[in-house]
Amino acid sequence: MEIIVQKFGGTSVKDEAARIQALKHVQYAVDQGDKVIVVVSAIGRKGAPYATDSLLGLVGAEHSRLTNRELDMLVSVGETISTAVFTELARKQGLNVTAMTGHDAGIVTNDDFQNAKILRVDPKPITDAFIDADVVVVTGFQGATESGHVTTIGRGGSDTSAAILGAALKAKRVDIFTDVNGMMTADPRLVTHARFIKAISYEELANMAHEGAKVIHPRAVEIAEQAHVPMRIRSTYQEPDELGTLVTDRTTTQIEHYRTVTGIAHQTDLTQFTVPTDTLSSSAIFQLMAQHGLSVDFINITPHQVVFNLVDGDADVAKQLLTDAHVHCQSIANCAKVSVVGAGITGTPGVTARIVSALAAQHIDILQSTDSYTTIWVLVKEADLKAAMNALHDEFLGIE
Repeated sequence: MEIIVQKFGGTSVKDEAARIQALKHVQYAVDQGDKVIVVVSAIGRKGAPYATDSLLGLVGAEHSRLTNRELDMLVSVGETISTAVFTELARKQGLNVTAMTGHDAGIVTNDDFQNAKILRVDPKPITDAFIDADVVVVTGFQGATESGHVTTIGRGGSDTSAAILGAALKAKRVDIFTDVNGMMTADPRLVTHARFIKAISYEELANMAHEGAKVIHPRAVEIAEQAHVPMRIRSTYQEPDELGTLVTDRTTTQIEHYRTVTGIAHQTDLTQFTVPTDTLSSSAIFQLMAQHGLSVDFINITPHQVVFNLVDGDADVAKQLLTDAHVHCQSIANCAKVSVVGAGITGTPGVTARIVSALAAQHIDILQSTDSYTTIWVLVKEADLKAAMNALHDEFLGIE
């Protein structure tokens, strides 16, 4: 028995027309002789009645008086509704299908409600279901504690559910369906010459996801990599024999080993802080941020100052904390981080020089930079983002 996991996000189940299109992919896999685990997100996005943000809005969102355990009771309903609706339509179309919650499917988590960690998955409930059924539809985003309390596993949780079920059930592939045709070399809304990526390594995709590419949650990629489960990033609205972008080990022959850069990712709405360390040490500054739940990013530390970034929503909080601590700082709002990602960056001389030259040719100031083995990051003003993205894409990925 070979198993494929198919995950459908909110836009892929937003209405009956979308669900019918999704079911074409399920039927195609069944016709190929596969058993299919379907993982669904809540129906639609913010504004749709059963989307996660809409459900949170019923109780005041971040101002709710509910405990995190009680909030999980509420928001888990979105995926449960979606699973029942999808199963009803699948059965109406003649598929041999059964539905399961995350708890039913054997997903056991800790009790860190709203952001639970998956402890283990018992594959038996699903393998038993496949004795009679061809398709098992599972709620994404949720599991349950040892004592049976429903939990949710954080934003992007349906991707994570799909990956962990694929690993536990030894699936031959996990397909992540979305409203785009697969991975692109950059956001086509910003980059004129962005193009489709046929194959990408887990490491490259995880880096692009961490740095702003929104087609998949990076945790899901990391789980698939650890289990060596191939993935595909696919479009719900393409034909079932269109397989999108393959995600696999870097050693797989389909990946072009010679390419230096695979893609350009970006994040917006950042504020850069430059904080001298004469009043508070660098350690004390970061402890102050952590104590108030502020997650700093893009960090540079020197003997006399630290430089870091916060999302704009946290910037005002950080400014007040530093003012209260009698620490003078400089800040630049409306910044964007541009990430040049590629497994071929490692050991290739001159990549940074090409980045600097490409941006200088467009008169774009680099406010900050850092690098790792497979990614080089630069911070620019958000007003320069589009020009920076296009300049770097044309420099490394050319024009087709």
